[in-house]
Amino acid sequence: MAALHASPTLDLACELIACRSQTPLDAGCQDILKGRLVPLGFRCETLVSTGVTNLWARRGSARPALCFAGHTDVVPSGPLEAWHAEPFSPSVRDGYLYGRGAADMKSSLAAFVVAIERFLAEVGEPWGSIALLITSDEEGPAIDGTVKVVERLAAAGEALDYCIVGEPSSVNRLGDMIKNGRRGTLSGTLRIHGVQGHVAYPHLAKNPIHLAAPVIAELAATRWDDGNEYFPATSWQVSNIRAGTGATNVIPGTLELLFNFRYAPGSSKESLQERLDAVLQRHGLDYELEWTAWGKPYLTSRGRLVAVVADTIRQICDIAPELSCTGGTSDGRFIADICPEVVELGPVNATIHKLNECIAVADLEPLTELYRGILRRLLVP
Repeated sequence: MAALHASPTLDLACELIACRSQTPLDAGCQDILKGRLVPLGFRCETLVSTGVTNLWARRGSARPALCFAGHTDVVPSGPLEAWHAEPFSPSVRDGYLYGRGAADMKSSLAAFVVAIERFLAEVGEPWGSIALLITSDEEGPAIDGTVKVVERLAAAGEALDYCIVGEPSSVNRLGDMIKNGRRGTLSGTLRIHGVQGHVAYPHLAKNPIHLAAPVIAELAATRWDDGNEYFPATSWQVSNIRAGTGATNVIPGTLELLFNFRYAPGSSKESLQERLDAVLQRHGLDYELEWTAWGKPYLTSRGRLVAVVADTIRQICDIAPELSCTGGTSDGRFIADICPEVVELGPVNATIHKLNECIAVADLEPLTELYRGILRRLLVP
């Protein structure tokens, strides 16, 4: 393994990756961050909710207030034997930093902190205030994480002017895409009831797999909306189907289907639920439908923050970023309730949630400088 002392951002990223912070565990990551932030004058509060650890850190109370948001939790590593090295033992090889969370998103957290350290060393007292909102529940249900902190801040009348979410937004190279919103998510479980029987006597049974096939085809072909200038059209996808006893000579009695909508603001949770239920009823199915998860979409207009982030990327990375609302959900949807301008900017996302997750070491310093440049443009008069 190459020496892990090429830069302060690399060192801190490695320290965070070494924490086994699989959702909902923080595993000490936020203590590491607090250890760097308190000497800089940040007031740090830890909020624990149902095993989830959240950190709210703020320096100053003046406006404008710029918040950096992210998460310390990571998804499971998958089979260890398929990794080049132990996923929680950070390693550098061929110019890449490997480890679970390297791209999603412990390198961003490290870059936040180092950027703030450099910025404060340069300017002393900024115009405005700096905050960090960090959770260990972004990759999980997201019900005890950022949303809880936002609710507490809203109740206290605490607002933000700008927020940078460090999610891995880049596609092919650092800075080529930023997110000014995300689609909503709506998940459900559909159980279709038939009649179990012998495959040799289908007239005495009712096969729920056969009943489900035309329904799936119709739902998959449905145009739910057309999207808009920011969002692609809403999509419906089956994520899992379970049916049968495992025997080849038994018609199953029940089929269970898991599905998900990723939807644009042109549709609503209620409209999608009503339209899907209408399809099921039209096909005359005996079914149960349970809605299991929901996250609303959010959108930030092309305001000052989008302009500042784009200008900083052009200066640091020599590229004009694409503004997009594609991809999965993020905690930006919660922060948008108390912050009018939210932009996601982070590393290349090619390896996130994959085996041998990694980030180019050469991207760590530019990522740090992107965050520092945004601080300078927003908090230096």
